[in-house]
Parts: sequence; structure tokens; C-alpha cells
Amino acid sequence: MQTTRDGWLAALHYRDFRLLLIGEVTSAIGTEMFYVALNWQMYLLTHSAVALGLLGLASFFPAMLFSLLGGTFADAHNRKKILYVTQPIFMLCSVLLALITFAHVVTPLIMYIIAGIVAATVAFDHPARSSLIPNLVDKKDFTNTLSVYEMFEQIARIAGPLAAGFLIAGTGVGSIYGIDAISTIAVLLALLLIKHTGEPGGEKSAVSLTSIKEGLTFVRSKTLLWSSILVDFFATFLALAMVLLPIFANDILHVGPQGLGLLYAAPSIGAIFAGFFMTLKGQIRFQGKTLLFAAALFGLATILFGFSHVYILSVIALVLIGGFDSVSVIMRETIQQLATPDTMRGRVASIAMIFWMGGPQLGEFEAGLLAALIGVQLSVVAGGVATIFFVGFMAVLVPVLRNYQASD
Repeated sequence: MQTTRDGWLAALHYRDFRLLLIGEVTSAIGTEMFYVALNWQMYLLTHSAVALGLLGLASFFPAMLFSLLGGTFADAHNRKKILYVTQPIFMLCSVLLALITFAHVVTPLIMYIIAGIVAATVAFDHPARSSLIPNLVDKKDFTNTLSVYEMFEQIARIAGPLAAGFLIAGTGVGSIYGIDAISTIAVLLALLLIKHTGEPGGEKSAVSLTSIKEGLTFVRSKTLLWSSILVDFFATFLALAMVLLPIFANDILHVGPQGLGLLYAAPSIGAIFAGFFMTLKGQIRFQGKTLLFAAALFGLATILFGFSHVYILSVIALVLIGGFDSVSVIMRETIQQLATPDTMRGRVASIAMIFWMGGPQLGEFEAGLLAALIGVQLSVVAGGVATIFFVGFMAVLVPVLRNYQASD
């Protein structure tokens, strides 16, 4: 392990982390392009809010089914080797979508199946990657590492949707799937160059029901873990409206695919500003209050977006949504990683992933269904209001979270 250095980009002093970050950001640009293309293509095929919502549901069930197993694998096996398997699967899914799109044989059913395969693969990929990162830096720099990682990931989430919006208009969605397939090579190259072995620290656990139960018992025993995870889950379940953006772009704001790209990128612009602030701020003492406050403001910004009929105002609202969401994510991840021993990190990450992925994906289905029942804008506003009420409920119900400070 390298000697810890000070500075607002202290995490970048670690060679292995730099390599992984470069690979992940490159791949993330392709991934963001992939999801913009997937949602836009589904909307063009169906013109249905419910069909868009079903994309989230198609991803949720495989993620829920395999996430605990994926976390157990991350604690029982070499984490780099797991990533060597998951990246080619992502590549094959993108190649398949590109081929059937160019051949004009793509159907919503095929898209749902591929979305499910991708989600099942993420269930193994995310715990391994999340558990590997703390081994690449010193504990002293871990909050900074999360802030830097989040900030650069958000840069990818700006570049990806913006590029996707113009490419959809210029060359169609098929080329985007091809670009995403190529981008996964960057992660494979980074893993080859990283010196860390990828082996979990301490004694490895076995892949078994007992091991899974140990992870569940650990999270249940840590009030800070389960309460922070629940805040993130219900905020994204109730208030996340990204799946409806094609409808906002086409039918409400009338800006087309080019405008859609900026709508998708706007939350990441806010997240970059938030991540930059967090790296400058350094350690946040009142992490519990910061998490709750950011989640409540996330709901408030969602209400603003739901009411807006003006494109610029909608973009500003999405910027705020991304910024407040980024702060809550950094706080939750810091609490999660520092409160968890390395031998348990994969299982804890997989449990968190059920909620981290489940919230947005179930939320997408809920948003699509509610939009069909009461209207697109009213469904978004209702989600923002419900989020604020839930955050207030958790603040009162769980004083341990509300009063948590980094010095604890």
C-alpha cells in the first residue's frame, strides 16, 4: 500500500485506483449511452409509459434473485477474476442488441430479456468491484476516494447521454450498442495492469446459505447500515423519474432526442458539482444529518421537475436532483464501507445493491404505471412529496442515523 498523501484528489495518488478509475469511467460512458438508447428505442417501438416502466421491472427481478449470491462470490473468490467474467457478458449483450437492431428484428421482449441478463451480471459485478476499491487506497483517504470516484463517474454520465442523444439523431441506436461493447475493453485492460491480486482480505468465506445468512445478520445488526440503505431505496423508488424522460422530451418539453441527451446528463452535472464540493470539504462530520437533508432536497427538486413546462427549468431541476442524490450516495457508501470488515464487504455490498438497484428499477415501473393512471407530471410530483414525508419519518424513527457523526 502506498503512503497516504493529503490533497483534495488524494485518491489519485494510488496507482491501482487510478487504473481502475480510468477503465471504469471509459466503460461507464458506454453504459450510459446504452441505457439512453435502450429507453429511447423502447419508446419508439411502443409509445407506452408502462412499457418503459417494465424495463425497470425486467432488471429488478434478476438483480434481486442473484445479488446475494453475487456478494457471497465476491467474499469467497478473487474479485478481479469475477470481473474478468462479467465484462465479456456485458460486451456480448451490447453486440447482440446492435446486430438485431441493424437487422430490424428487435422486439420489446428481446430488449426485456437482455436488460434482465445485464442486471443479473451486475449482481456479480458490482459487489466484486465495490469490494475491490477499498483495498486500493488507505483507509484515511477512503471518503476522498468515494468522492473522486463518484465525481468521475458522473462525468461519464454527462458525456454518455450527450453523445447518445446526438448519435441517435445522426446514426441511430444500433451504433451506440456497438460503442458500449468496445468500451468494456477498458476495464479488462485496467484489471490486467492493477498490481493488487484481487484476493479478499482475511479468511475467505464459503459460497453457502450460511454465508449469505451471515451477511444478512450483519446488516440487520448495524442500524446505521440498514437505515441509510432504506433512505436511499425509498428516495429512488418514490422520486426517481429518469425512465419517463423520453416522454418529457417528446411530449411535454418538445425538444426531441438532442434535448433528451441533456436531460439525461443534467443530474450528472449536479453530481459533479456536489462531488467537487465534497472533495474540497473533506471529512463531513454530521454524516447522518447530511444524508437525510440531501434526500429531502432530492424530493423537493423532483417536485420542481414535475411541475416544469420550461426546458431550462427542467434541466436545472435535474441538476439539483443529481447533486443532492450524489451527496446522499457518498454519505451512505462511506458509512457502509467503513462499518464493514473486508471479509464481509461483498455480502454487504450485495445486500445494499438489492436496494440500490431495486429502488430505481421498481421506481421506474411504479413511475410508468402511475403516469399511465394519473398523468406523467402529476406522478413525478407525487413521488417527490412522498419522498420528503418518508425522510422525515426516518429522521424521527432512527435517531442513531440522524445524530451520527464521523467522529463516532
